[in-house]
Amino acid sequence: FSESSSSSSLVSTMSCSSRLKTSLGMRSDLSVHEVLNNNDAMCEVLLLLPPETIYKLILVSKRWLQIISSPYFRHTYLTKWKPSFQLIGFFVGSSMYLGKRLNGRRPRAEPSLPLLSTSSLGDEIESSGILKKLGYYIDSSNGLLLCGRHPKAYYLWDPSTQKQQQLPRPRVHFEELSMSLITEDCPDKGLSYKVIRAECVGFTPHSTKVKVETFSSKTTTWSYSELTCPEPISLSSWTPGRVIKGVVYWHATGGKIAIYDSNSEEKRINVIKLPKTYDYDEQALGETDDGCLQYGWSNKSVMEVWKLEKIDNVLQWNLLFKLNFKAMWRKNPTEATRFSTRTKETQLLAFLNQKSDTVYIRCETQIFIYDRETQRVEVVQYQGRKSTFIWEFCKVVPYFRRTWPTSPLFENSAIMIDTPQCNASSAGSN
Repeated sequence: FSESSSSSSLVSTMSCSSRLKTSLGMRSDLSVHEVLNNNDAMCEVLLLLPPETIYKLILVSKRWLQIISSPYFRHTYLTKWKPSFQLIGFFVGSSMYLGKRLNGRRPRAEPSLPLLSTSSLGDEIESSGILKKLGYYIDSSNGLLLCGRHPKAYYLWDPSTQKQQQLPRPRVHFEELSMSLITEDCPDKGLSYKVIRAECVGFTPHSTKVKVETFSSKTTTWSYSELTCPEPISLSSWTPGRVIKGVVYWHATGGKIAIYDSNSEEKRINVIKLPKTYDYDEQALGETDDGCLQYGWSNKSVMEVWKLEKIDNVLQWNLLFKLNFKAMWRKNPTEATRFSTRTKETQLLAFLNQKSDTVYIRCETQIFIYDRETQRVEVVQYQGRKSTFIWEFCKVVPYFRRTWPTSPLFENSAIMIDTPQCNASSAGSN
C-alpha cells in the first residue's frame, strides 16, 4: 500500500466508532484508497479483525503501527475483544539467593534466571543472553518482567521492545518481603505500572500493620506507607502473589490471604481465611475468566480449586472442582504409560491466565496441562535444563505475553536502558 505517515491526526482519530459515522456521513461508496488514507475509517475496519490478525498488521506500515498501538484504540479493541495470552515459557524462581538465606553465592553453573522455553520467543530470549543480566525472577504482568537483586537493584524488562528499565533504589530496606508488579492500561495515557514491596515480619499477636513501599511509573519515585489490618497479620516472605485489576493478593501466615487494593486511598489491608486446611504440598493463586481470585492446592493424590466470590457483599470461597490424580491418569492412559506416572507423584503447578477450568500440573520434571471440560491431559513441550535446579525448593511459574502490539511503555524515558548496555555488575550481587 502507498500511505502517508501523518501521525499528527492520530490523537483525534481514536474516537473511532462515534466519529466514523459523522465524518463519513455513513457513505458506502468510499474507494479503497479513501478508506486506507482516512484514520477514522481505518480504525473502524481494524476493530472488526480478530486478535490473531490485528497483531500481524503492525508490520504493514508505521502508520498502521501507530494506530493499532495507540492507547485509545488498544483500550477500545480490548473492550470489544477479550484479550488472549501466549505462553512464552516457565520461569524458575528461587528465594534461596534472592533472600540471601544461604549466606552464599550462586554457583556459576546454575543460571540466575532459568527459563523453560515453550515458544520461539522464549528461545530468542534465552539465546539473547539478557537473562544473565537481569538478576532473579520476581513477578510478571502482561509480558513485562520484574526481576532484580535484592535489595540493591530491580529491573522491568519488555521482551517485545528488548528494552529494560532500572528502578531507582528503594528508600526503605526490608530484610524479608513480598513484591508484586501491577500494570494499568488507560485509554488516554497508555500503559503505566506500579511495583509494590511489602515487608514480611514474624507473627506477633499485636502486629496489625504492614509496611509497604510503592514505585509508580507516573511519578518515577518510591512512596512509603503503612497499611492497617483489622486483625494481626504477617505476610509470607518471597511467596508469589496475584494481582487482579489493581488488587494484590498475598499469602499470609496462618493459612490466610491478604488483600490490598492499590487503587484505594484507604491505607488498609484485609485478610480472609483459606478454604479448609492449608498445609498442603503445593498451592497456587490465579484469576478466573470472570476476574475473580482462584486458589488451588494439591497433595499426593488430590487437587482442589476454589473461587473467591462476593455474595451479598461478603467474600466467600466456592469449590470449582476436585480432581483425583489416579482417576485423571486412568482417563489418559497414553500419557500415563509414556511418562510412567504410576510410580511418580503428581502436583498442581500453576493456573493459566484468566482460565477457570485449565491448570498446569507436573510429574517430576515434566509439565502437563489439564482441561477440566475434556478431562484430557497433554504434555507441555519445553526447552531448558531440567536437572540444574531442585523442583521442591523452587517456584515454577508460567510466563505469558498478552497477544497485542508493543506498548510505548519505555518511550521517552530518562532512565531507559537498551539491553546491550545492561551491566550486571552495576546491580550488585547476592
